[in-house]
Amino acid sequence: MEIKFDDVSYTYNAKTPLKKVALRDINLVIQEGKVNALIGTSGSGKTTLIQLINSLLVPTKGKVKVDEDLIGPKSRIKNINALRRKVGIVFQFPEEQFFNLTVKKEIEFGLLSFNYRTNELDKRVSDALKMVGLDDSYLERDPFKLSNGEQRKVAIASILVFNPKVIVFDEPTIGLDYDSKKNLVKLIRMLKNRYNKTVIIISHDIDFIHAISDYVILLDNGNLIITGNKYDILANPEALKHYNIPMPKIVEFSYKALKDKGIKMGYRDDVNDLLKDIYRYAK
Repeated sequence: MEIKFDDVSYTYNAKTPLKKVALRDINLVIQEGKVNALIGTSGSGKTTLIQLINSLLVPTKGKVKVDEDLIGPKSRIKNINALRRKVGIVFQFPEEQFFNLTVKKEIEFGLLSFNYRTNELDKRVSDALKMVGLDDSYLERDPFKLSNGEQRKVAIASILVFNPKVIVFDEPTIGLDYDSKKNLVKLIRMLKNRYNKTVIIISHDIDFIHAISDYVILLDNGNLIITGNKYDILANPEALKHYNIPMPKIVEFSYKALKDKGIKMGYRDDVNDLLKDIYRYAK
């Protein structure tokens, strides 16, 4: 499903003295079937950009093309619910938005809002739980009494239940421990590889971004700075430093090995692969 930004700008409070330009003249194509990472310091325009994708916001200028829909100042979406079923957004701390007393009711709430046939609900809810690694024993559990990692999985399941073509994660690792982050990496890889989903991630967790992304989009002060393969961008220490983005630790180690020991190790996604390289060179 195509997602394309064509000369898009967005200004908050555009007609008031408090106006603030959040995005300027963005031209961008989201890579279909890939994990796309949005990076940049706070206030760079990342969250504004994803809210334009399913018309939570409408561009002040330009158009966003999402499949067959055009989102712009003079464009009208024929069916906003259909659009939002195609693009699911998992916001920061989504579990804080829970208000149902069982996991089943929490996950099926959106389906009922979208008027899905009731005879489909149980299977859809069960399938969504399985996709995030939970089974039907969770259906009648209280979502407020689950662990942080389990709550995040339920929140993701409440989006996957629509079977969206595009899934957006806004700061998904906040509040998660190491094991929960590893499980999230596995889940996102499964969504891409097994279910052919397009994934968009906003995160300040640069090590997580390095582990999971295929394609990186760097924003700064509302401007699109650079896009490309993650190895080209995240292994560029000068560019990252200029825009106050930390270097991934695994890349930093590889640079240090080259600088201090003259060992060119290449860039690895996984620490275990890096350890194998270290062992090989140590021998």
